[in-house]
Amino acid sequence: MVPGRGPYHAGMPLRTSIACLLAAATMTRAAELEFPRQLVAFGPPSAAALFSGGGPGAWDRDLRERGWILRRGGRWHLWYTGSNPDRDPVRRLGHATSPDGLNWRRSSDRPAVPDLWVEDVCVASMTGSGGDVFRMVAEGEHDVAHLLVSRDLARWRSCGPLDIRLAAGGPIPAGPRGTPTLLLHRGAWHLLYERRDDGVWLATSRDGRTFTNVRDEPVIACGPEAYDLHGVAVDQVVCFDGRWYAYYHASPDPGRRTWQTCIAASDDLLHWEKWSGNPLLPVDPDHPKRSSGTVIHDGERIRLYTTHPDVRVRFSVDPVAADRLRR
Repeated sequence: MVPGRGPYHAGMPLRTSIACLLAAATMTRAAELEFPRQLVAFGPPSAAALFSGGGPGAWDRDLRERGWILRRGGRWHLWYTGSNPDRDPVRRLGHATSPDGLNWRRSSDRPAVPDLWVEDVCVASMTGSGGDVFRMVAEGEHDVAHLLVSRDLARWRSCGPLDIRLAAGGPIPAGPRGTPTLLLHRGAWHLLYERRDDGVWLATSRDGRTFTNVRDEPVIACGPEAYDLHGVAVDQVVCFDGRWYAYYHASPDPGRRTWQTCIAASDDLLHWEKWSGNPLLPVDPDHPKRSSGTVIHDGERIRLYTTHPDVRVRFSVDPVAADRLRR
């Protein structure tokens, strides 16, 4: 004991030490609350696929990558990527509907956009004087992100590749710019995209066609933990209780033969914090590449769908008020 100073703990007055420990515990609790249970606690997956490939000779024999689910007008819509390499190498857009998000039926036995490579899709909407306009961003051939537009969710018009610029205004280097994820925030379109799964970049746009990097380094990088050390790509960004959360798929394997689903959080879409409990959905030993997770509210709970290599669903353990989640 130091005379006149009271007991010490590790060179610190005991009262100060206790206060610091209490502050640290409060900070730890706050950090835990940054990843609400409603976004990370889900039940088991559906035992059987809700939706799968169209059969051996079909153009969509194989389902690939991220599909996108939307509730609209009392119906559930699913846009998915189908392919059949035995027929040709092109990956095409398919569409299915459901009354409940569980029982799905193809809208047609033909692709929604027959002659265009459309893979790994994301749909966002904007309401204007003429009604809602839906924008679909997807990978095209060679993993180059492109844009399609629709007013009725049935007919999609191709608008060509997205023009992505460096922060200084010049074009980004040639090469893949894949897994595009689009959202509208404060009047600006925000695009998250990956380059060879080596990191995720953020770019913004006023017109939804020409995007400029917020910075030229990844906003979500691989690692340093093993669960996402060898590949990352954002599948969806949602806002929950005023904070942003990104569901992303990640590879712990140098050869990228296995993928799993993770989550990160942000206050500004630029600085991201990964959940200490990652991976949210570990590698599935029966389907090591099962991934591409997105969430949607069903009126009572949050559903977490995965769409590669087929569509399966998990339900949040806890009920959730619908207005807490914004996609």
